[in-house]
Amino acid sequence: MKLHTVNHSGRYLLSHRSILWRVARSELAARYAGSLFGVGWAFFTPLLMIAIYAVVYLLIFRVQVPGLSAGQYVVLIFAGLVPFLMTNEAIGAGVGSVIANKAVLSNTVFPIDLAPAKAVLISQLTMTVGMTAIVIAAAFVGTLTWTAVLVPLVWVLHLMALTGVVWMLSLVNLVFRDLPNLVTLLLMMMMIASPIAYTPEMVPSALKPLLAANPLAYFVTAYQQMLVLGHPPSFWLSVVLVLMSVGLFTVGGFFFARTKSVLIDYV
Repeated sequence: MKLHTVNHSGRYLLSHRSILWRVARSELAARYAGSLFGVGWAFFTPLLMIAIYAVVYLLIFRVQVPGLSAGQYVVLIFAGLVPFLMTNEAIGAGVGSVIANKAVLSNTVFPIDLAPAKAVLISQLTMTVGMTAIVIAAAFVGTLTWTAVLVPLVWVLHLMALTGVVWMLSLVNLVFRDLPNLVTLLLMMMMIASPIAYTPEMVPSALKPLLAANPLAYFVTAYQQMLVLGHPPSFWLSVVLVLMSVGLFTVGGFFFARTKSVLIDYV
């Protein structure tokens, strides 16, 4: 096997980035066309989720994080919830992206490799809106520091990891049509096992392996540390994020490029 074939799908992202952006933008416009609130739903959904979380954890469970006021705790939740919502949307749409775009299987202008990546790109509207709100809220409650400038670096790694994952899942879904249902359950479990409304220090020792086995937990922790806790990700957390993201992107691109010609017959 020659080295240049390892991530052929990844090269498509660069060579076809303009058309990928245009198609994603057109699909977003079509999604909200005719809607009463239009793109306002991208603002409303995360705000509703954070309101529910705030009520449940502040007023019902009365959770308290040492060193954080009630307002700062709400921002901590938001900093973990928004990345999850983006991840949930990207993977949920990415799993069925090849089947949904079967009309372009023989299209050389928009290669099928771009379909899973398009799902990830579209989900960035949720992330962009959410992150903007988080930064404003963090500044308001006094947790915004210089570490916020590191957020784009973790964000890029997050995108790489998600793209690699949906490349793999979108092809597996061709032969295992129950996969979307399984992915929905896994995402729900990942949400519970992510430190969105709590910190890793609050997790009992017996349950820490569940947290360590959850890839999303590492990203959630990093976002919260940079936006709320005021310090950069630790050296080991940074190493895990880089290795995991680059590894998933490379393996996912290799898997898609090498397997699509075989599994595409199942469409």
